[in-house]
Amino acid sequence: MEKEPETIEVEVVEIDGIAPVPVSAAHGDDPAGERPRGGDWNDWRNWQGRVRTLDMRWWPLWVFLGIILLALLASVGVVVGIIYVIYRIIRGFLRALVGR
Repeated sequence: MEKEPETIEVEVVEIDGIAPVPVSAAHGDDPAGERPRGGDWNDWRNWQGRVRTLDMRWWPLWVFLGIILLALLASVGVVVGIIYVIYRIIRGFLRALVGR
């Protein structure tokens, strides 16, 4: 005997404060025409304000990226400083040899 796969039925009530579109309306067979006009476009309009502001849930990522950026800037600064010191030493030796 073959075992049939189990079927689990679920109902999504709300995702991030937005109710999902019913299955019949999503497939286009909504006879009553209760589907909101331009629903997808209106959802994208709401993103305009969200893109310009930083979501507080992401602050650990921004802190981590900020630390990495500071470390990179510090290492570049140290390398530039070492190159400048070597340049000054070589210039001092050349001035001592030439006698200027």
